[in-house]
Amino acid sequence: MAIQGLCSEGGSEPFWDWNLTWHTENPDFTKCFQNTILVWVPCIYLWVCFPIYFLYLRRHDRGYIQMSHLNKAKTALGLLLWIICWADLFYSFWERSQNIFRPPVFVISPTVLGITMLLATFLIQYERMKGVQSSGVMLIFWFTALLCATIIFRSKILHALNLGAEVDVFRYVTFYSYFVLVLIQLILSCFPERPPLFSETVNDPIPCPESSASFLSKITFWWITGLMIQGYRRPLEAKDLWSLNKEDTSEEVVQGLARYWEKECANTKKQAIKMVYSPKKQMKSSNSNGDVTEEVEALIVKPSQRNSAPSLLKVLYKTFGPYFLMSFLFKACHDLMMFSGPEILKLLINFVNDKDAPNWQGYLYTGLLFACACLQTLILHQYFHICFVTGMRLKTAVIGAVYRKALVITNSARKTSTVGEIVNLMSVDAQRFMDLATYINMIWSAPLQVILALYLLWQNLGPSVLAGVAVMILLVPVNAVMAMKTKTYQVAHMKSKDNRIKLMNEILNGIKVLKLYAWELAFKEKILGIRQEELKVLKKSAYLAAVSTFTWVCAPFLVALSTFAVYVLVDKNNVLDAQKAFVSLALFNILRFPLNILPMVISSVVQASVSLKRLRLFLSHEELEPDSVIRGSIKDAEGSIIVKNATFSWSRTDPPSLNDINFTVPEGSLIAVVGQVGCGKSSLLSALLGEMDKREGYVAVKGSVAYVPQQAWIQNAALKDNIIFGREMKESQYKRVIEACALLPDIEILPSGDRTEIGEKGVNLSGGQKQRVSLARAVYCNTDVYLFDDPLSAVDAHVGKHIFDKVIGPKGILKNKTRVLVTHGVSYLPLMDTIIVMTDGKISEMGSYQDLLKQDGAFAEFLRTYANADQDVENGDPKTGEDKEDANSPTVKEGKHMENGVLANEATGKPILRQLSNSSTYSGETGKSPNQTSTTELQKAPAEKNAWKLTEADTAKTGRVKATVYWEYMKAIGLFISFLSIFLFMCNHIAALASNYWLSLWTDDPIINGTQQHTHVRLGVYGALGMSQGIAVFGYSMAVSIGGIFASRHLHIGLLHSVLRSPMSFFERTPSGNLVNRFSKEMDTIDSVIPQIIKMFMGSLFNVIGACIIILLATPIAAIVIPPLGLVYFFVQRFYVATSRQLKRLESVSRSPVYSHFNETLLGVSVIRAFEEQTRFKQQSDLKVDENQKAYFPSIVANRWLAVRLECVGNCIVLFAALFAVIARNSLSPGLVGLSVSYSLQVTTYLNWLVRMSSEMETNIVAVERVKEYSETEKEAPWCIEQTAPPDNWPHEGKVEFRGYGLRYREDLDLVLKNINVTINGGEKVGIVGRTGAGKSSLTLGLFRINESAEGEIIIDGVNVAKIGLHDLRFKITIIPQDPVLFSGSLRMNLDPFDKYSDEEIWTSLELAHLKNFVSSLPDKLNHECSEGGENLSVGQRQLVCLARALLRKSKILVLDEATAAVDLETDDLIQSTIRTQFEDCTVLTIAHRLNTIMDYERSVIS
Repeated sequence: MAIQGLCSEGGSEPFWDWNLTWHTENPDFTKCFQNTILVWVPCIYLWVCFPIYFLYLRRHDRGYIQMSHLNKAKTALGLLLWIICWADLFYSFWERSQNIFRPPVFVISPTVLGITMLLATFLIQYERMKGVQSSGVMLIFWFTALLCATIIFRSKILHALNLGAEVDVFRYVTFYSYFVLVLIQLILSCFPERPPLFSETVNDPIPCPESSASFLSKITFWWITGLMIQGYRRPLEAKDLWSLNKEDTSEEVVQGLARYWEKECANTKKQAIKMVYSPKKQMKSSNSNGDVTEEVEALIVKPSQRNSAPSLLKVLYKTFGPYFLMSFLFKACHDLMMFSGPEILKLLINFVNDKDAPNWQGYLYTGLLFACACLQTLILHQYFHICFVTGMRLKTAVIGAVYRKALVITNSARKTSTVGEIVNLMSVDAQRFMDLATYINMIWSAPLQVILALYLLWQNLGPSVLAGVAVMILLVPVNAVMAMKTKTYQVAHMKSKDNRIKLMNEILNGIKVLKLYAWELAFKEKILGIRQEELKVLKKSAYLAAVSTFTWVCAPFLVALSTFAVYVLVDKNNVLDAQKAFVSLALFNILRFPLNILPMVISSVVQASVSLKRLRLFLSHEELEPDSVIRGSIKDAEGSIIVKNATFSWSRTDPPSLNDINFTVPEGSLIAVVGQVGCGKSSLLSALLGEMDKREGYVAVKGSVAYVPQQAWIQNAALKDNIIFGREMKESQYKRVIEACALLPDIEILPSGDRTEIGEKGVNLSGGQKQRVSLARAVYCNTDVYLFDDPLSAVDAHVGKHIFDKVIGPKGILKNKTRVLVTHGVSYLPLMDTIIVMTDGKISEMGSYQDLLKQDGAFAEFLRTYANADQDVENGDPKTGEDKEDANSPTVKEGKHMENGVLANEATGKPILRQLSNSSTYSGETGKSPNQTSTTELQKAPAEKNAWKLTEADTAKTGRVKATVYWEYMKAIGLFISFLSIFLFMCNHIAALASNYWLSLWTDDPIINGTQQHTHVRLGVYGALGMSQGIAVFGYSMAVSIGGIFASRHLHIGLLHSVLRSPMSFFERTPSGNLVNRFSKEMDTIDSVIPQIIKMFMGSLFNVIGACIIILLATPIAAIVIPPLGLVYFFVQRFYVATSRQLKRLESVSRSPVYSHFNETLLGVSVIRAFEEQTRFKQQSDLKVDENQKAYFPSIVANRWLAVRLECVGNCIVLFAALFAVIARNSLSPGLVGLSVSYSLQVTTYLNWLVRMSSEMETNIVAVERVKEYSETEKEAPWCIEQTAPPDNWPHEGKVEFRGYGLRYREDLDLVLKNINVTINGGEKVGIVGRTGAGKSSLTLGLFRINESAEGEIIIDGVNVAKIGLHDLRFKITIIPQDPVLFSGSLRMNLDPFDKYSDEEIWTSLELAHLKNFVSSLPDKLNHECSEGGENLSVGQRQLVCLARALLRKSKILVLDEATAAVDLETDDLIQSTIRTQFEDCTVLTIAHRLNTIMDYERSVIS
């Protein structure tokens, strides 16, 4: 050999010698091998890595690290090593000069080694300049160098100890110094450098330790240990979490995705694709009441261009591919190393069989087995870490992309996706991508593992393997069919889930109305109807799951059985010995994993492709055209708003809603838009904001715009933040705005002044207050153009006048701005510069007040009817308005004070805490005495008030999940099924152990004349044990799946029932996001996740126990190490679970705000767009997502931390099983060694699964805990009480008495209503008036027992209402609420959810409510689908629907809560006349802002 020539003159010294190295008790390598291979290996490694690593460092510059002592030491040592190597070289030259000729290797090796040391020193410095704090490449280099040097070191020592051996002193000294220096270099490489200059981590309060961790710390995940210890000592809180790495933040990730998506869309735009929204064919839905549901779907026209849809997959690949590709490398390494186990096992069994083999070989195999296992562990978890981080980034990107898209899609596209579906895109579909990231590599890795395993099996057993392969191939189509079926069920399940969440969302939004009408039962039935469908699908999926578990657990056994059977039956001389049987079993076990996981991967890919399609459709929806309305500074424009020949529709397919609009608004003028309900006034404002689809014409709006919508949109934030709305705080301007909008008295009542947190949708503000906050927001923003959509309808006459004078009118703050006001208030019209009159989507007249009167058209007629009534009240004689109010007012003592133009009652009495509801005005007397008018009041926020929060954030429970939660779940399943499934699990595993033990006995059968006896018996028993195993598997799988469905049905009904039974105060405190989260995420976990986890948990538990039993049977001495290892395992697991559970809780708590904020954004999207605040909202959303991922990231790292630790425990079990087998080799049969080691090889996987599953179990069972949590909240009074139920004809007269009645909102608050004594006789019409927030609506809340009385009682026709059931009361009295709430469903369902009335009765009520013409004109008449929240009807029309509901119920007592605020005067008149005629003999209580509404009532109650 050429190498031998290098080592010695004439190649006399051998390169390799088996007798020296293998067949000996004291092995060693030849000198030649030591001087060449062992010296060159580290050098070759470094030179191969260098070009790739160098390029990588050039690309990834993390900044410059200053020289440190560590770095100086490494560099100095590197140079010393180079000097030592070249000292050897020069010594060889010196020897030549002395005529001592050494072989060439003495020149070549030191030269190569010296140059390599220089390269290493260069890399140490280059890494420092590029900001690498710890280098894996260098650490591996020093480790390899040390390993090779250690072998030479041992050899040199042995050589020196030989008597009479000549020693080359100089080379010995240089080698020992080299050895010591390499050792020191290795130790130094373990420590990380300081962070680079100007890196983010320097400024970060809690940086993520990953970037500054050393290489060893990274591969073992040691860097998270600090957090684990902290979590073990005390429950973690949000402030303990690290910041995210920069590359994981929304800012980085979402922008990357958005960039690629835009490019992709731009590429496909070239071959444009047309999208049309069309209603699907009407399908009879299978709801209990058979209503017709109409769905709108995006249809893609021109299928010929299918390929031109932008590919989201390509975009995701471009965004995340490069980082993810690293995982391919790790996965491939791991897959190859998996097969080292069975191969070493083969050698080990041969070693036990061969009694002459030297002992050290057994220890070598044991060591190799352990080293391979440990390396495998480290590689596998690096792979998983990459996958999970990619998954996390994917989720961030999807949420960010959906959020950004939701801000720009058109209204027609919005209709195709309900809020529920869009939230699902963010929660469920984003989760699907996360799951897929961990599985996707299995698509190529599983087949690779299968091929390798089959190759090795073929070598072992020959062609009989084909029998096993045949079984596998037969099972593939079975599983394919099941995967397809699962997919169809999946889609059906998603659909019912979407419907259920959508309906639930609406119920939660309209819960007040549901309670007032006592409709809870009807909606409960609807929800349970949908749920029933969902459970049917789940049940089918469960049967499928049971069958597939059966095939999977039995597949490896069937494969083994068929292979062994064919092998022993084909040829008598085929002997099944230990080596063949157990190596094959180990390979079959490896085979089991890819075959098990493939169907999971396939279904995961299928689910992700469904999600991908949903997401792609959503991201491809049409967007609002930003340039349809020209905004900004327009040069030489003739006015502030210019509209020429414009036609608008809500979507491209709809008929135009506004036709041929022409008008110009001069700068700084005040314009009113008036007209009937539903004539297109609000649409006109939407058109100016660019919310509608412009068909033709020209629209320009000069300058910035502020918009006040008809229904105020309030954020869940402090009152002050709602007004400032992201602008900078200017104290003086803020005070002016607050004063002008009449918010001062309200702010004083609020518990923390203007820092009080306002609940979701403004639940703790009255209608009028919400509207004024919405107005204040617009005024504070100080823009050029103001669009007001009837903001004065929700406030009473006084406040309305005050606001008009101070804000909107000719003398108000905005007098120099352009203002467009949609209004029904006639009294303001004379002050307008121009009035636009709209009819049926056209402008019928336009001009100043005087001009229109002169034209004597429809408008003049309308005015003549209304002006008199309205003006008297609002402008005229003070006796009618203010004084009349004061004279009767119970709260006013002698004096009264006008302040800011608003009447302030002098009242002593503490500020009242307002616990307020969506729709009503409630509050106590205005707590303000005459000397308190200073505006510094705003700042009043004493400490205890500051702490007051209205909504309860979703809280994280701490500590261990209590055993009672598991017990609750078992009870929900049913105890019989629970114990049955545990018993079947035991049977299955006992059968499995027995069959393998039987196999080991079989392999030890003596061989007589080349064959074994009793082969058939052995085979028969083996087969029978296998079959019993299969039957047990099928049994437990069915039991668990069906039990899971029982449990989820039981828990869902409980949750739904208890939520509907909760009092109103519960919904005001609890954000709807939390409740929706319970119904969607937590229920989904209980439906589909927990049963799977139970199966896997039980399976792994019994597998681990089984493996330990077998190892103890084979080598009883193992009893010494198994308990301590068990203890380590247990300690690590408890340590981990404490932290992991808390992280999971923090993650799920920080998830709710993401969805709440998203919901809020969808509701207020037109406001956000009008104010051009999109960027700020995107940042807020990103921030909330990052907060969520901050808890998620440590939880995935904690999983890796745990797995590495546990697999090391598992690897120790392998080590000891093999070690004891080697030690006791003389007393053990090869069959038992094979059995024991092949089981120990599996232990690692099972241990890992066991902890994963037990922590998954704990983290997911939290869902049960969270669902149960709401079933234990306070409940309102019972719905029906048999004993005290009033007679059927009650109330027959309608007489209402309040006796000493008092009401408070919470136990710890003052009374809002004090000592009210009123008797209202049957049939009386009574008006209730008072300024905003005087407690008018509180009376109705008391009457309906939304809040229970604090003192006194209410008697209706001799029955004390507090004594009867709530439904008995609420069915018998009717309210028309302030906020008209409709639910999605048919119009008929909205009028009569219990199906009590005939169609004739419904049509009559519609006719009386003046809706008959409108409803008859609809294509579906009564079956017209109302969209979510009734958005496809105008507010006025919704109010009329509420009137029709009241007419249907025909009860003796009717309450109108500002019911006519949103309709024009003409309609108001119609409503009043209807009430007069239809409710002639009924008692009517009306809360009103417009006095003309109650002018002809018999009495007024002034609060």
